[in-house]
Amino acid sequence: MSRFFATGSDSESEESSSADEITPKATGTTFTKQVLLLSDDEEDTKRVVRSAKDKRFEELTNLIKTIRNAMKIRDMSKCLEEFEQLCRAFVKSKNIVDKEGVPKFYIRLLADLEDYLNQLWEDKEGKKKMNKNNAKALSTLRQKIRKYNRDYETEIANYKENPDQSAEEEEEKDEAESGSSSESDDEGAEEATAKSFLKKEPVPDASKFLKGAVDDESDSDDDEDDEDWGSDAVDSSSESIEGDGTSLAKAFLKKQEDGDRQPERKKEKRKPKQRLERTEEEEAEDLQDEEQGWEKVKGGVPLVKEKPKMFAKGTEINTAVVVKKLNEILQARGKKGTDRAAQIELLHALAAIAAENNLGEGILVKIKFNIIASLYDYNPNLAAFMKADMWKKCLDCIDELLDILFNNNNNIFIGENIAEDSENLAVSDQPFRVRGCILTLVERMDEEFTKIMQNTDPHSQEYVDNLKDEARVCAIIDRLLGYLEAKGSTEEVCRVYLRRIMHTYYKFDYKAHRRSLGLQGGESKSEQDQEESEGEDSAVIMDRLCKFIYAKDRTDRIRTCAILCHIYHHALHSRWYQARDLMLMSHLQDNIQHADPPVQILYNRTMVQLGICAFRQGMIKDAHNALLDIQSSGRAKELLGQGLLMRNMQERNAEQEKIEKRRQVPFHMHINLELLECVYLVSAMLLEIPYMAAHEFDARRRMISKQFHHQLRVGERQPLLGPPESMREHVVAASKAMKMGDWRTCHGFIINEKMNSKVWDLFPEAQRVREMLVRKIQEESLRTYLFTYSSVYDSISMEILSEMFELELPTVHSIISKMIINEELMASLDQPTQTVVMHRTEPTPLQNMALQLAEKLGGLVENNERVFDLKQGVYGGYFNRDQKGGYQQKQGYQRDQKGGYQQKQNYQRGGGYQRGGGYNNQNQSNY
Repeated sequence: MSRFFATGSDSESEESSSADEITPKATGTTFTKQVLLLSDDEEDTKRVVRSAKDKRFEELTNLIKTIRNAMKIRDMSKCLEEFEQLCRAFVKSKNIVDKEGVPKFYIRLLADLEDYLNQLWEDKEGKKKMNKNNAKALSTLRQKIRKYNRDYETEIANYKENPDQSAEEEEEKDEAESGSSSESDDEGAEEATAKSFLKKEPVPDASKFLKGAVDDESDSDDDEDDEDWGSDAVDSSSESIEGDGTSLAKAFLKKQEDGDRQPERKKEKRKPKQRLERTEEEEAEDLQDEEQGWEKVKGGVPLVKEKPKMFAKGTEINTAVVVKKLNEILQARGKKGTDRAAQIELLHALAAIAAENNLGEGILVKIKFNIIASLYDYNPNLAAFMKADMWKKCLDCIDELLDILFNNNNNIFIGENIAEDSENLAVSDQPFRVRGCILTLVERMDEEFTKIMQNTDPHSQEYVDNLKDEARVCAIIDRLLGYLEAKGSTEEVCRVYLRRIMHTYYKFDYKAHRRSLGLQGGESKSEQDQEESEGEDSAVIMDRLCKFIYAKDRTDRIRTCAILCHIYHHALHSRWYQARDLMLMSHLQDNIQHADPPVQILYNRTMVQLGICAFRQGMIKDAHNALLDIQSSGRAKELLGQGLLMRNMQERNAEQEKIEKRRQVPFHMHINLELLECVYLVSAMLLEIPYMAAHEFDARRRMISKQFHHQLRVGERQPLLGPPESMREHVVAASKAMKMGDWRTCHGFIINEKMNSKVWDLFPEAQRVREMLVRKIQEESLRTYLFTYSSVYDSISMEILSEMFELELPTVHSIISKMIINEELMASLDQPTQTVVMHRTEPTPLQNMALQLAEKLGGLVENNERVFDLKQGVYGGYFNRDQKGGYQQKQGYQRDQKGGYQQKQNYQRGGGYQRGGGYNNQNQSNY
């Protein structure tokens, strides 16, 4: 018999007591040459039958080990993939987990993984350096682990409270199991079970590079020594066995190795306690160092980054060398992997070298141009805004550049039309010629300032701090304005004028307002002189800048923006007639719908400010007409560029939303939407309530303001009417009081402490606006009273009406005369007795019903005639008397082709002051 079979039979006889081991059968049919080439060690390897628990737990621990390795190298994609496999493997182990409980090593991984992901998530710089796949996997895995850990909250909490105790319990359990397995060889000698992975693998952290690293190294050295001794013992035992000539299988039995491994496990068990002692000693040393003024630094050799040498030693620094180096730096601009911050530092260093070697102002200007351009390119994303430090550097660089240009005004020529070949940067008798446009840099700076304000929380102190930089931005624009007035072209001057206008038009000039009211009478002479020396009024500045653009500009956009800003400024300072005339003469409302969205937003803001100005002046109808388009759309916030409304993704995708956010107006330029709505509703109330009273029984009556009627219906639907709280409820309550002719109650609802604080105190001349409102409420309440109760009186004294509504007798006489002339009131004035005599021409209820029936029949016949004309193709017929509306009414409302009612236009000067156009419902798709 071959010795291969002999060794196999010996091992079988020696291990026959084992019931769980199965020896491989050596059949003659499978015995080939490859079997003869096997060594004795491979032949004696035994196959072990393990329990289902061991198999499942081994699968879990292998996956956990892979996850921990991926965590060490920050491979989030691998972590996500292995975690999904781990979850599936855990589901397969459900039966075992139900019997044994959730294993501690599984809970430990869930807790460690969640902490690790949170740590990565908070590391903003680290996230930026991740590639796209890893960043996406990090976000996905973080969501999954948070959702998954909800089922194990109690176990994770218990582990986090005492992680060392749970680790020791697991190790003790391992020792007990390993001790029992060492008594019998059933478990196999070289089998890797789940228990070998129970030891917690630490997440890579910066702490391992600190002071304690030395102690860990000593521990690792001890462990290595132990392993070396263990391996020597095995080697010596194997040599002795071979010398004796006994079976090789005995060398691999577990009994002999267990004696060496048990001390190793005891040492491992002592390690956590030693580490705890070390951390306490380190804390004590840290406290002692802090008391002595020492600062703890990270271990290891400090990495000192040497600045790259700009020029080789001994190189002669001249203009050509500096320009060559500048081009080398600029060639890396925009390439992948280029450190933008380092590029800016290199340009600063190059500028310092050029200044140190007195290479002239030309090369300095060229380097400054490139530094500012590099600062703008620091954020490649258009939506991103500049950080605070970069913004300060940008302002400083532009100031330095302007200083150089002003100090060498006649010796430096800059412009985009100068070719790079024709640049003159060297010091010579000829003036410097540099390619570049300072206006473009300042315009970009202004846009960056707007982006900074858009992306800052408007209710924070940071917004106020950033807003303080506007004074510096305006100062830079003013300096550039002075420079371009002397050396720039007309087009460039118009562009910089518009930038100055855009920073002025929305600001209320309080000093000019006080001077116009004559409030500085009590001030001292020095204060008055100081105010006069501070500068001219904003109205004078706006007038000068805008008129230059009107005369010199060749582009429609700059002129349109200048006109709108000029109108806005006039309206803001209550110059109603100048603002109205400029709007009518410009004819902007005819073609504003073809303008780009930012100009349409500016047009809407101007119209709103015009309406508020008309309201302050008591022009109620004009105010209502100006505000009607914006308020009736229900999208005032969006049309004014002050925020986005919630919409479905079908109407606006993510890209469109980003574009619209970039069009938003900064918070300090916003118009108060509550004030705007209140002005509109009060104007609608003063127009609508008398009209409703006059046409109570008119079937053809149409509403003036749909929004106002909607608020009335909402108020009527309320089951329980309490005291009004919101601004809308105050207006609705005031409308009901005015409808009854009770002007005092109406006045109490419109003007009170709550409404003053919310609306009326926000006006510059709040008291004058309140007095105007009281007067309008009295007049319109008188008209409403006469419309409502004229059928009750045969005659009424004007003196009584004057006392009831606290109006002067001439005012009452004037109001009643207008109503009689306009045929709104069927009455006559008896001059000697100062009474109003009613004519009693109101129809009876039966006549009213007959009139309503006739109106409905007329409408039915008209609709029938239109349908017939459409079928026959003939337009006209009986109803051809008026193509634009058929039946006209005398109250200023005419019927249009669609059957509705619209208000006649108030101004008809060359196209007029119309409701059409603008950034509104006619052209919503443009925005």
